[in-house]
Amino acid sequence: MQHDEQNQHGQEPFQLASIDISASGPRCKMLLGDLNGDGRAELLLVQPDNRQDVRYIPHQVQCLTAYDLNGNMLWQRGKPSLEAGSQGSDYPAQIYDIDDDGCLEVLCVMDGRFHIIDGATGAIKEVHDLPDPHAHDCIIIANLSGGEHASDIILKDRYHKMWALNRNFELLWMHEGNVGHFPWASDLNGDGYDEVMAGYDLLDHRGNVLWSCRDLEDHADCIWVGDVNGDGVPELVIGGSVTVMYDRDGQEQWRYEGSIESQHIALGRFRPDLPGLQIAGLDRMVREDDGKGLKGKDALFLVDSQGNELWKEERKTSGWLTIAETLSNWRIGAPDYILAYRRGGGVYPALYDGYQNVVAEFPHEGYAVHGDLLGLGTEQVVIYDDELAVIYSSKQMDLSVPPSGVSQPHPKRLYNSTLYPGGEVNADLFSRA
Repeated sequence: MQHDEQNQHGQEPFQLASIDISASGPRCKMLLGDLNGDGRAELLLVQPDNRQDVRYIPHQVQCLTAYDLNGNMLWQRGKPSLEAGSQGSDYPAQIYDIDDDGCLEVLCVMDGRFHIIDGATGAIKEVHDLPDPHAHDCIIIANLSGGEHASDIILKDRYHKMWALNRNFELLWMHEGNVGHFPWASDLNGDGYDEVMAGYDLLDHRGNVLWSCRDLEDHADCIWVGDVNGDGVPELVIGGSVTVMYDRDGQEQWRYEGSIESQHIALGRFRPDLPGLQIAGLDRMVREDDGKGLKGKDALFLVDSQGNELWKEERKTSGWLTIAETLSNWRIGAPDYILAYRRGGGVYPALYDGYQNVVAEFPHEGYAVHGDLLGLGTEQVVIYDDELAVIYSSKQMDLSVPPSGVSQPHPKRLYNSTLYPGGEVNADLFSRA
């Protein structure tokens, strides 16, 4: 069944709240996490400073603002600026319990140094020097030391170098290569240490190159780990010049070359009738910034576990900046869906199923985040712009009910948040983390 952008809108989702976030300043990135441990997620708005740019200008945080789901500002650190930079690249900020005390911290690069901030109050807990003035492109949490709790930090520059640091901010190793946008750390062999897919190179926990992808151009836009073919061990799927799958030993399994520029990919059980996992993707077919004066256009696509194309969207509108990612548990028992936003051309953010049908459309334009905000087993979607954050759900929920008071778990997808969504599926089958 084909999706018709003009008239097929699927189920109307429930709007749970519309929160005024204008006090956090323009061009923020939103992170989710139970910052105060009350059993309900909070919204953290991260504003970059006015030097933030898509390329090599230092990436830093200007201001952090935390809200609860009822729209109350909990705290603000820094001062918002109307001159904030752009969302063309990652902001160096994550939410994570880095010291394993059961409470979440905010990790960020601010004022040229690495800050660890109390998630409940916004108070500064620790400040560390960066290992290099350019180690500010993004923040990656990894388990390189082999403990029960991931407590190591990877920092990188835009395209060429990365630095691995332990909990005490001591340098473990440095790697130089084509590191891509957001390296992904995962225990691929079950030895208790993360390996790191740094662009097209797989590194062990000591920073040694185990193997490298072959015959790939440009750089890795996004990286996913999952048991795609159902053999019980993880594979790595990488979106870059093409979409390609490798086994964990470095053998290429297939490559999908039906895209011009594989900008985003997402793994999931979008089609439960098919074996293994499917790979959704976003093909950037025409760039608007190539100097040719063309209208940009992109298209979603879906391939099966063997890399065979199941469908590719035929867009009837312009728009070339779509972000696509996997959303699980929209409803209890539902398959995974493709969350696509920033579509352009008058196409609202929406959930698509594995047959290209719109399951839910969100009538508010902006960026999107998603998670189990209330700890009830289903995920909600937050669409936000500079002024409002609108929370949508598959069913009506009462946000006036007091939270449980039991701190919510903080999944890896939320503590390795990135503009270039990567992730893991079925990680519990092959990793201790």
